[in-house]
Amino acid sequence: MDEVRIDKWLWAVRIFKTRTVASDACKKGRVMIGNLSVKPSRSIRAGEIVQVRKPPVTFSFKVLALSDKRMGAKLVPQFMENVTPPDQYELMELNKISGFVDRQRGQGRPTKKDRRDMEQLIHGSVEFDELDWEE
Repeated sequence: MDEVRIDKWLWAVRIFKTRTVASDACKKGRVMIGNLSVKPSRSIRAGEIVQVRKPPVTFSFKVLALSDKRMGAKLVPQFMENVTPPDQYELMELNKISGFVDRQRGQGRPTKKDRRDMEQLIHGSVEFDELDWEE
């Protein structure tokens, strides 16, 4: 096998859950090869670096082998190598920490745990009951 469609390969190596999602990501410009956005039908070859943007992180994968059949998670390292720079993972951690402050639209009201986390972030370890309120 010399060439495989990029959407099939992304699905086969379990980067995306379905081939439709992989195809949509390509159409939206979230999949790049050589800093150029690619269409879902673009053929991929071994040795290429594929960049996948899953906001806020851009993952980079080196293609080691090709497959158009979905495989088990244990076989994935034979087909790709994760070459994502460490600063992208730091960005992901920062986003996890600040995730409850900047809520995405449609997630509804914060839960009680979210509220407590926000209060602790804003006010440190001080409880509201301990503060002296001026009346």
